[in-house]
Amino acid sequence: MSLRYQINIRILISSLCILMLGGSIAIWQARDAVNKEVDSSINLAVQLITFGFSQASQTPFHETDWLPKLNSLNQTRHLSIQLKEPSGQIISFAHKNQQINNDEKPPQWFINLVAAHYPKVEHQITSFKGEQITLIIQANPLDEITEVWQESIAFFSSLFLLTLFTFLAVNLAFNKALKSIAVIVNALKVIETGHYQQKLPNFSIQEYDSIAKAINHMTGELDAGQQENRALTQHTLEIQEDERQRLSQELHDELGQSLTAIKVMAVTAGRSQTGAADIKQTTDSIVTICDHLMTVVRSMMHQLHPLVLTELGLKATMEDLLNHWSIRNPELKLTITCPDEVDFLEQKITIQIFRVVQECLTNIVRHAQAKQAAINLEIEHQGKTGAALRLQVTDNGQGCAIDKIKTGFGLLGMRERINSLGGELTIQTQPHQGMSIIATIPLP
Repeated sequence: MSLRYQINIRILISSLCILMLGGSIAIWQARDAVNKEVDSSINLAVQLITFGFSQASQTPFHETDWLPKLNSLNQTRHLSIQLKEPSGQIISFAHKNQQINNDEKPPQWFINLVAAHYPKVEHQITSFKGEQITLIIQANPLDEITEVWQESIAFFSSLFLLTLFTFLAVNLAFNKALKSIAVIVNALKVIETGHYQQKLPNFSIQEYDSIAKAINHMTGELDAGQQENRALTQHTLEIQEDERQRLSQELHDELGQSLTAIKVMAVTAGRSQTGAADIKQTTDSIVTICDHLMTVVRSMMHQLHPLVLTELGLKATMEDLLNHWSIRNPELKLTITCPDEVDFLEQKITIQIFRVVQECLTNIVRHAQAKQAAINLEIEHQGKTGAALRLQVTDNGQGCAIDKIKTGFGLLGMRERINSLGGELTIQTQPHQGMSIIATIPLP
């Protein structure tokens, strides 16, 4: 069910409730007004008649003379006034305002709701001749009900127009809001397909404008992340191709030539008719070439994957890595703190930690110009929340501005490695104050 449909249904139900409540109040007020008007007319008629007969002794008049005048009063238009003489004859005159056209007559259901039971009122008076005359007053509120009906129609019309205006105003306001929602939804559908360059426009409604700005900021971050991932993927592919090319070149230059030389020496030794001294020289050359091949193969295997990591564990591999870098860079003092329990970590964690440390040392040697570097690896036990592996690599090199860190593929690659394990990598650095790389990885 759409939001527009729900809003319209609720507005319609509210409008009907308002109309029903207003109608009930209008009918109740109309009934009360008719009753008050009828009672007031009856009391007025009785007072006028009583006053008229009290003046009869001073100015004699016949009742047939003043009855038409009384009926002609506007205040008695709701009454039917009759006189009953002692002989039983009833004298009555129709009120000139009691004739109502059928077009103006209210519907019967309204008359039934508004009208009440009005009993006849009989009042004994004495005429100027001394005769007892019975005054009969019967309420006839049809004209008053007609007036109330016309007032109710005007009230209902005003209420209906007001409700309709409110309905239209609310719909116009919601139409504007729903159009903004439609724009946001359509933009999100485009963003869902990977087009993070899609931007939402500014909205006049503050709430929607805040949502649009938040979405635009999110898409900006996603687009930047996507561009970084593409650049990292491209860089990884380039490194992979360079590595394959280098390995192919080494296999061709080192292994190919060495194996060819061994084969030539072996064939020459087999065909040679010389003495044992020449054979000894040939075998020594073959041994030297084989040692060189073994060194080249071990170097290539270590570059592809350190076997010591699988055989001896992470701690021994890290120490071997630091010894390797210390030999190659004697001016750099390297220290490591690593507990024995890291050897029991999962292989997917150990290989990533090894590569991160390897990349850190490479960056320190190439860019940091540091004299000291420390590697601290520990397992932090966090109670009920489990344990976490914490790696910190710190150097006292030249550091760099924090906003320039993302330009390097090495740091970006390290961040991706840690994120792939569900961890978090943070970098703390300032110019000429070294750099500290901290990685935290949750352990299962």
